[in-house]
Amino acid sequence: MSKTGPKAKQLNGSQIRHLRGLGHHLSPVVMVGREGISPSVLTAAAEVLLAHELIKVKVQQTSDVDRQTAAEELANRLKAAVVQVLGNTVLLYRENKDRKPDQKINLPE
Repeated sequence: MSKTGPKAKQLNGSQIRHLRGLGHHLSPVVMVGREGISPSVLTAAAEVLLAHELIKVKVQQTSDVDRQTAAEELANRLKAAVVQVLGNTVLLYRENKDRKPDQKINLPE
């Protein structure tokens, strides 16, 4: 199941609203399909989170995993925060402290 370790940063309401606004125009870059949350899905999502901090994941109709379960499992395994689950799309955020300051997402307090 999920590994134990540090959890994702808890987001407050204004931070969630800010991230939802940023994520509105994003396209899904990772797809959860028939295989569910496979190692390849986790690897792809981790790489994209590292590069962008905020990603959309689409849970396909063919997936055996429902969208809420997929969102929670992805967040736990990737140490990310679920920003939003809308339709079959999940918005995930994970801060990358190694990014340059001008490339980071600046969250409101």
